[in-house]
Amino acid sequence: MKNLRNLLTKITQLTTNIETNYPELYRSLEENPLTIPATDHPHIDKQIMENYLESLKQLLKHHLETHSTKNK
Repeated sequence: MKNLRNLLTKITQLTTNIETNYPELYRSLEENPLTIPATDHPHIDKQIMENYLESLKQLLKHHLETHSTKNK
């Protein structure tokens, strides 16, 4: 349970960072197909949360790469 709690903390911190520093990206988070469960009561475990955290990191990385090249 401790590992899952740590993952949730990291997800919350990253999401807060995105919301604060990249509001244009934050608006698209709720439209991301990875965040929409396909069932009414999805099973959430450590692996799913790790995958979600990684997807948030990749989304932010891609956003930063895309926007830094536009500014050059």
